[in-house]
Amino acid sequence: MNIISILFSNQRKEGIKTLRIKTKPLGEIEVAKESIIEVKEGIIGFPGLNRYILLNSEGGGPFEWFQSVDRVDLAFVVISPCEFRPDYTLDVSKSELESIGLKDPSEAVILAIVVIPDDPSMMTANLQGPIVINPKTKQARQMISNNPQYTVRHNILQEMQALADSDKAERGGNKLC
Repeated sequence: MNIISILFSNQRKEGIKTLRIKTKPLGEIEVAKESIIEVKEGIIGFPGLNRYILLNSEGGGPFEWFQSVDRVDLAFVVISPCEFRPDYTLDVSKSELESIGLKDPSEAVILAIVVIPDDPSMMTANLQGPIVINPKTKQARQMISNNPQYTVRHNILQEMQALADSDKAERGGNKLC
């Protein structure tokens, strides 16, 4: 089941207010206003852009689009760290979690921004600066993890292969995954 299925329903329902937005990956679409995610302080490098929508990628798979509602050409490819690092733990201050209405990291949906270079086999994910979402309030924040084992460039395919090759790898091993 993908992240969107777990969190947000974009199906039209009676009485649900919708908004038409232009997106980079899917063109113009209609979304439920209630599914808009408000990113406090924006994404690093993109100040003032605070409203995003999470979209399925074509063909499914572990990747999603984190599309700016206010800027059509701004859409990040994102992935749950749990897809390739089932041991992923978020190490942030209690006050950062509280800033989006969370008490515990296990309540959050965590997304890592993906960078896809010319050679897609070298794509990386930023595990040091994940987007942390409160699925109940749709409030989010890009947070900096204090865990020194995570960097801004984790090779996704190498880690997925290592996970597949590992006999002891077991998904769901911690409260985040």
